[in-house]
Amino acid sequence: MQNVKRYMIRCLVGGLLGSATVFQTAAAGQPAAYTQEHAITIDATTINPQSWWQVPGITPSIYASDPESMDAYKTTESRALKLKPGKYTFGSFTFDFPFTVNLEGKLEFAQSLDQCVEGRGTQTLIIRCSRTYPHGGQRDYQYQ
Repeated sequence: MQNVKRYMIRCLVGGLLGSATVFQTAAAGQPAAYTQEHAITIDATTINPQSWWQVPGITPSIYASDPESMDAYKTTESRALKLKPGKYTFGSFTFDFPFTVNLEGKLEFAQSLDQCVEGRGTQTLIIRCSRTYPHGGQRDYQYQ
């Protein structure tokens, strides 16, 4: 019985010490590379006819209110956004697609979008089409 108590005490102390390490690491936060914001320009000015666009969670929603009075960004001008490394979505009324800002602040997106989207490896996302039609008619990217 004494051995069982000692074992339980060791397990409890070990668990508490392990938890303290996890909490300390979590409190320290992410490395600076993950929290650094990068100036990413979204240029959808060649989309015809003009429309509105969004990056959900970053810009005003295109679905929020009356199109004549909403704050969503129009395709008539490019916009610079401050984005941390991570996954995002460009969206308009006619199409949307995922893109990533990597740790160096450069853009990444599926090659199937190359006919309508430019800017891989840069900090400027250029959208040329009002709709995307990936080669072969099938997406080679998945939303996660």
